[in-house]
Amino acid sequence: MKDSVTAESELPPAPGAERYPALAFADSAIALPGGQFLDLLGSPAAANRWLVEHGLAPDDAGLQEMCAAQLRTLREQIRALLASRVDGHPAPESALAAVNEALTRAPAASLLHWDPTRGLYRAASHPTAQIVEHALAALAADAADLLTGPDADRLTACGSTPCNRYLLRHGRRHWCSTRCGDRARAARAYARRTRAEAC
Repeated sequence: MKDSVTAESELPPAPGAERYPALAFADSAIALPGGQFLDLLGSPAAANRWLVEHGLAPDDAGLQEMCAAQLRTLREQIRALLASRVDGHPAPESALAAVNEALTRAPAASLLHWDPTRGLYRAASHPTAQIVEHALAALAADAADLLTGPDADRLTACGSTPCNRYLLRHGRRHWCSTRCGDRARAARAYARRTRAEAC
């Protein structure tokens, strides 16, 4: 399997992922050609790196496997909700319950603090033990915004096999990257040639 840093640098974010962290989160499980699979949350270190890169944890969060597993579980539930939206099926009860549970894990309001040099200020409480809860709540809220907001109708799955990423469609584009678009066009051209030769 490819190193996650190398593979991630080869694969740009899907359209919409820069606007919706939950879309990038859902796309952190990547099916690659040749039956390979890349999980950007596959280890505590990888999950910590992903959270840091998306502004959801400090560099020294020190996530453990239990925290990484919680992130992977929520990711799969969000993917189930994205799939149901794209396919026009009812939302799975278990996915709704998981996202709603994540939404309630962390307080939404910034707390009031006092610092002798700063005076009064508001900031979210992020003790180390609650970093993952805050990340889960933020990602769940972002997923809910995506699924119920004005961009929900633009949500689609990448149209290139075996890619499993989601994106926000722009015009007729149904691919998450140029690489997937090239692969889909090559597959169509091959199918046309094969049909022509069979006739």
